[in-house]
Amino acid sequence: MSSSSQKKRSFNTPSLFDALFPVLFLMSLLVLSVYLFRTDATWGPNQIALIFSSLVAALIGMKNGVSWESMTEGVVRSISQALPAIFILLGIGALIGTWAMSGTIGTMIYYGLQVLDPKVFYPSVVVVTALVSASIGSSWTTAGTVGVGMIGISHGLGMSEAITAGAIVSGSYFGDKLSPLSDTTNLAPAVAGTDLYTHIRHMVWTTTPSMLIALGIFSLIGLNTAGSGALEVREETLRALTQYYEITPWLLLPLAAVMLMAFLRWKPFPVIIIGSLLGGIFAVIFQPDMVLHYINRPELSTPLGMIAGVWKAMYSGYEVATGFPIVDKLLNRGGMGSMLEVIWLVLSALMFGGVMEAAGLLKRLLDAIIHLVKGTGSLITATLATALGLNIVTSDQYMSIVLTGRMYRLEYQRRGLAPENLSRAVEDSGTLTSPLVPWSACGAYMAGTLGVATLTYLPFAFFNWINPIVALIMGLKGWSVKRIGPEESGH
Repeated sequence: MSSSSQKKRSFNTPSLFDALFPVLFLMSLLVLSVYLFRTDATWGPNQIALIFSSLVAALIGMKNGVSWESMTEGVVRSISQALPAIFILLGIGALIGTWAMSGTIGTMIYYGLQVLDPKVFYPSVVVVTALVSASIGSSWTTAGTVGVGMIGISHGLGMSEAITAGAIVSGSYFGDKLSPLSDTTNLAPAVAGTDLYTHIRHMVWTTTPSMLIALGIFSLIGLNTAGSGALEVREETLRALTQYYEITPWLLLPLAAVMLMAFLRWKPFPVIIIGSLLGGIFAVIFQPDMVLHYINRPELSTPLGMIAGVWKAMYSGYEVATGFPIVDKLLNRGGMGSMLEVIWLVLSALMFGGVMEAAGLLKRLLDAIIHLVKGTGSLITATLATALGLNIVTSDQYMSIVLTGRMYRLEYQRRGLAPENLSRAVEDSGTLTSPLVPWSACGAYMAGTLGVATLTYLPFAFFNWINPIVALIMGLKGWSVKRIGPEESGH
């Protein structure tokens, strides 16, 4: 017998039980983690659950003849794809630190408190973040800039931090999803085999009713909860901000610069880093005493003290005691170091996804799903479920979009369904559920940036979980499902 045939024999196709066991093991550990540690589960316990689940998946892979080296390479590939997102996380940490020091965040909060009414605060957050995200095509940049300011305003108005974070996520992803500048909005039609603007027009059928429902819920919540002590909290916050900062519209220029660079399609990481440097420069210009007080190094000359203060804010974040607890909570944040736990979570999740893919367990799960598909409704349902499942297993929305699109593309063609049906379903679930998975890059990013745990804001990210439900209902009913002729589907 030849050595090649022995090598073939040594690899066993994973059984469905093989493929399901690591996922069920992970789900069990995650449920136990949430039970034992509540909202703190994201900041350590979930990482341990993912690492142990990776080991279980690797042992199953080795049982089936997959080498440890192959699975290690799979983990490396998985993590390498996420490196740009990891650098963006670090950049956002630096940006928040210098913007807190410079007063850019404080100025956003100050003017927001002057303009926004508590009764319409939540829907206003959705509309503002949706408009910004649609104009620049980035939910992450929107949340890391305008979103951080909105969280601060929520404190000043005495509103719920969790609901505000849900509104930010809802608005940011609605705008991102319909923006021709968004990477995921370009990726989904490319994978499915349709063009960008056909894809966007087709998404309107599911996104518009979903957003109207979400806005209605946010409006009702605001009308029923606004006003309890809001005036007193607002006045105390305004007083603290004006005592501590020099408030001026000039401090909004770093925000405007970041928005402009994002709109011009500059790469995200340099945009964020330039934004953080601008925050440091504006801190030196407008808040020089605060910079020197923060670094507290009297032996340094004033220029060196300024450099050291900005430098420290970028890596360690900004810390201050104003005597106003609400304002201290708003300002004491940021720094690249604050994102290390988030990155730890992302790396742990990508390890699990990389092992699952390299061991052939992910493919086995996907094959089992597609064999269950019967009619058009079940095909769309399977597409939505697959994209959600891949977000949970691979922890990466790009893998969710690409793998789901590739898996179902020929099946949609075979059934005479236009490719925009596939691209819409992929986005309705793959893009929108990504910030709802605590260990995914998007969920970890939103939690780390907004300072609200994923499971805490998840119930209030109405648009993100209503949209897949609307897509499911429309798919089962056959509403807005576009068909193509045999000549178009026969290639």
